[in-house]
Amino acid sequence: MTNDVEPTPATTPRRLVLHRMPSVKLHATVVPQSNTFNAYGDDYVEVNAIRHERAIVVFPERPVIDWPVADFEALTADSFRFVADLAPELVVFGSGRRLRFPHPRLLAPLIDRGIGVETMDMQAACRTYNILMAEGRRVAAALLIGSVIGPLP
Repeated sequence: MTNDVEPTPATTPRRLVLHRMPSVKLHATVVPQSNTFNAYGDDYVEVNAIRHERAIVVFPERPVIDWPVADFEALTADSFRFVADLAPELVVFGSGRRLRFPHPRLLAPLIDRGIGVETMDMQAACRTYNILMAEGRRVAAALLIGSVIGPLP
């Protein structure tokens, strides 16, 4: 007996074709001669294995700069003008051990010059800076280190 039915897409068996994806290896990006955060804790950061326990401003290719700010409550517009005068493309502001947002009027020196600013806790700021620095961005990390009043949540 002969099958008189013409093959159609509905009656034709499908073949499963598997494509093998190439392996991907990820490696840590090392940017020679650039400031990189390689450790941090509640009250310190390390930049290129040098420990810092006070507020600092870090650029990829400049010496680490002491930032004359005692703590979050001491922030003023002049604090951010100090950073703006250094002409970064973007500032990653680390507000200390916990995330706290400065009043927008304090950020005016950055915003008025078209400098982007992102606020995060200090540890997230370190990680974000490393990523942006590795991408070749003119990023500055402005960090309040260990500055918190009262217990952490």
